[in-house]
Amino acid sequence: MNPIDWKLIVLALCAIGVLVLLVTRLKVNAFISLVIASLLVGGGAVLMEVPFKDAAGKTAPYTMLGVAKSIQDGLGATLGGIAAVLGLGAMLGKLLAESGGAEVLAKRFAAMFGPQRIQWCIMALALAVGLTTWFAVGLVLLLPILLTLTHETKQPFLKLTLPLLSCLSVMHGVMPPHPGPVVAVEALNANMGLVLFWGFVIGIPTAAVAGPFFARIAVKRVEANPPAVAQKSNQDPNLRAPGFGLTLLSILLPVVLMLIATLAELTLPKGDHTREVATFIGNPSIALLVSVVFATWSLGTNCGYRLPQLLKFTESSVAAIGMTILVVGGGGGFARVLRDSGVADAIGRVGEMAHLPPLLYGWLISAFIRVATGSATVAIVTASGLLVPVLAAHPELSPHQVALIICAIGCGSLFLSHLNDAGFWIVKDCLGLSVGQTLRTWTVCETIVGLAGMLFSLVAYYLVGTAAK
Repeated sequence: MNPIDWKLIVLALCAIGVLVLLVTRLKVNAFISLVIASLLVGGGAVLMEVPFKDAAGKTAPYTMLGVAKSIQDGLGATLGGIAAVLGLGAMLGKLLAESGGAEVLAKRFAAMFGPQRIQWCIMALALAVGLTTWFAVGLVLLLPILLTLTHETKQPFLKLTLPLLSCLSVMHGVMPPHPGPVVAVEALNANMGLVLFWGFVIGIPTAAVAGPFFARIAVKRVEANPPAVAQKSNQDPNLRAPGFGLTLLSILLPVVLMLIATLAELTLPKGDHTREVATFIGNPSIALLVSVVFATWSLGTNCGYRLPQLLKFTESSVAAIGMTILVVGGGGGFARVLRDSGVADAIGRVGEMAHLPPLLYGWLISAFIRVATGSATVAIVTASGLLVPVLAAHPELSPHQVALIICAIGCGSLFLSHLNDAGFWIVKDCLGLSVGQTLRTWTVCETIVGLAGMLFSLVAYYLVGTAAK
C-alpha cells in the first residue's frame, strides 16, 4: 500500500457518498447519478496523475478523455453481454403473466401441497415464477393468488407473504438470468451453469430461513391484515389457460439448456461436436431465445392469442425494463472507471492486507453499496467489478468457489432493504402495510437473506476448497 492507494480509496468513498446523496436525498435518476460518480472518481484520478495502462500495455497519464472512454467502454462491455438476456427474460416473464400460466401453477401447487403445507406451496410457486421474472413483476403477478390463498385457508397474512417475498428476492439476487447475477458471471468469467446450481443449493435454504421460519416469529409480533381480493375482469372466451406441464416446461427450459451446456463442458473433451452444440444452445442468450420462441407457442398461440397481441406483449415488456438496462450499463461504466483509475487495485490490496476471504470481501462490498444506494443491481455490478483484481490474485480458486462468491455477492446485494430501496415501497404499497410494518417484516426478511446467504455460501466455499486439495 502507498499514499496514492489510500487517496484513491477515499476518493471512491466520497464518490459513493455523492451517489447516495444524489439517489436518496436529491432523487436524481440512478443512471445519471452513476455517471456523475464515475466522473468524480475519474476527475480525481486525473488530478492525482494516476497512470493508466491501455489495452496494448502502454502506460500514460489518465485524462478526462480517458475517463469518458472508460465510462463508454464499461457501459458497452456490460450491456454487450447481458442486454439480450435482460430483454428476453422480460419477454418470457410477460408471456407467463398474460397467459395465466402463473395461476395454473398456483392451483396445481396448492393441490399438491395441501392446506397444511401452504407455506411451502407459496415457496415453490415463487421459486418457479421468480426464475424468469423480475421481483416486482413476480410480486404483482402472484399477489392475487396470494390474497386468494390467504382468504381461503384463513392463515395469517404474513405467514404466507414472507415466504413469497423471500423466494422472489433470492431468485432476483442470486439466479441468472436476472441482471445482477448475469453481470457478475460476465465480470468474473464464471460458469453460468455452476452459478445456477449453487444458486439453488444456497438460495433455497436461505429463503426458507428468511421466509417460513422468520414468519413464525413475525406473525406473533406484527399484526397485518391482507388487502381485499380484487374482482376478476371478464376474459375473452376464445382464450384458454395453458396446461400445467407446458407452463412449467416454458419456465424451466432456459435453466435446463444452461445446465446441459455445463454438463457437456464438464464431461466432454474440447473440440467434441456434441459439446460445441450443447455449449451453443446453453449460451444464456440462445437458451432464452429458444425459450421465448417456445413460449410464444406454449403460452401464446396455443392459448388463443394472436401474433399481433404477442408482439405487443414482448414490446411492452422490453420498454418496461429500459431504465433498468441503463442503470446496469451505468454501473458497468462506474466499475470500469474504478478499475482504470486504480481504485479497484487499491481496494484489492486492502483486501489482501486484511486477509479476508474473497467471498467475505465481496459480500461486504456488495452489502455496503446496497445499504448506501438501495439498489441490488448497482451493488452486484460494482462489487463484481471490484473483485476482478482480487480473483486475479487467487488463481487457485475453483470454478465452484467463484460461483459461490457470486452467490454471496447476490445475497449481500439484498441486505437491509430500507427507505432508499424502490422494492421497499413496492412491497409496502402492494401489501397494504405501513412504513413501520414494512420495516419490521420486509426489512428484517431481507437482512436475514443477506446474512444467511453469506453464511451458507461461506460454509460451502470452504468445504469445496477443502475437497479440492
